[in-house]
Amino acid sequence: MHLLCPAGLALALVAPASAATSTPAPSTPEAQATSTDIKAIRQEMDAMRTAYEARLQALEARLKAAEAAAAAPPPAATAVVPAPVAPVAAAPAPAPAPTAVANAGGNTFNPAISLILSGQYVRLSQDPADFAITGFQLPADAELGPGERGFGLGETELRLSASIDPWLRGDVTLAIAEDGVEVEEAFVETTALDYGFTLRGGRFFSGIGYLNPQHAHSWDFVDNPLAYQALLGTQHGNDGLRLTWLAPTDQYIELTAEIGRGDSFPGGGNGGHGVGTWSLGAHTGGDMGDSHSWRAGVSMLRAKAWDQELAAIDVNGTAVTNTFTGKGRVWVADAVWKWAPNGNATRTNFKLQGEYLRSTRSGDLVYDLDGANSVGAYRATQSGWYLQGIYQFMPRWRVGLRTEQLDAGSPDYGVNAAILAGTGYQPRKNTLMLDFSPSEFSRFRLQFGQDRSREGVTDNQIFLQYQMSLGAHGAHGF
Repeated sequence: MHLLCPAGLALALVAPASAATSTPAPSTPEAQATSTDIKAIRQEMDAMRTAYEARLQALEARLKAAEAAAAAPPPAATAVVPAPVAPVAAAPAPAPAPTAVANAGGNTFNPAISLILSGQYVRLSQDPADFAITGFQLPADAELGPGERGFGLGETELRLSASIDPWLRGDVTLAIAEDGVEVEEAFVETTALDYGFTLRGGRFFSGIGYLNPQHAHSWDFVDNPLAYQALLGTQHGNDGLRLTWLAPTDQYIELTAEIGRGDSFPGGGNGGHGVGTWSLGAHTGGDMGDSHSWRAGVSMLRAKAWDQELAAIDVNGTAVTNTFTGKGRVWVADAVWKWAPNGNATRTNFKLQGEYLRSTRSGDLVYDLDGANSVGAYRATQSGWYLQGIYQFMPRWRVGLRTEQLDAGSPDYGVNAAILAGTGYQPRKNTLMLDFSPSEFSRFRLQFGQDRSREGVTDNQIFLQYQMSLGAHGAHGF
């Protein structure tokens, strides 16, 4: 039997030792020690051979039993005639109990919980209370500029996520700051739709562009680019629905469509009824060899505004409040290229990303709501872009550079043109950063910026930031 081959091999190894024992006994102490060693080795091999043979016999017995059981005919079934009973309706077979979908960092009963702690020291050469972006009218409550000087807490982010059942999962992200708690995202999302579709409902950051869906702790710089601040109010969020389709192809292709209430800039105001914004997006990408990967796409956001209050500065340098009612569109083109030697980004890697945003708005503008209250037509086309590169030159250390610029265009203010006419100034900014990550859960960042958002003013900015991740936190997107 072929199972005896290993036993033969073991016996062949034992044979030389047996032959060695037939030599005459040594006469010197060194030879006596060698003879003792040989005897010990022979005893050990004999024990191994005995154990091996016993195990081989046990396996042969199990094999014979299994072969006999397979050859035996099945026992004949004995028919049992049941006693007559009153007829009853047949109960349907019970449905199988649903199996919970695995949740990263959590389980069936407990959600995954993560907490991002952030703090910073800010040194500015200009008073942040006077921050403005020349040529752009934005809501007074938009989170613009570098923030306050000195030490302070950044945004603490608390996230909970879990599978609800085999078909749905839930996710909520709370932003905790000194002025209160804000619900950044709170949504449910399908996990088992066919044909590559995913449906999300609730509150979430819009999927337009590249940076917009990302939370602040995953940004490569302390602040968002000027183009996002000026044309999207820093980050566009929505209460509504999102439908995503991921193509079943080797080439990455993703299409998205969103509808929402439209309370956040560039939408907003107090006259919305139902749907105030909708957006469409398409992205594609893939790998180029073992070391390169890329993603690119285009998105379009359509928003309505009703009596939307905007902060502005007129030609006299006076701060005024205007209101806008009308429609707007924001187009976003984004591209990202990543390099890592043979796909291993642990030691060194490089990321180059850029986005171009273009906004058009048309409707009616009320100049100086609390003073002149002058109503006129308004139409504007404005744009902005940024380009940044992040290089990890050794494990845990990265350096990054970002350059950016805005174009306020030549807005048509109608009857208010004389008091609101712009100068054609183009705000711009350059930023350099260096960060160190002792682990994947902590990061320290030093950032220098030269901000020329305001015409005739240069703000030299220094940021020292820390970010700490506690608990289970899912991986970031590409």
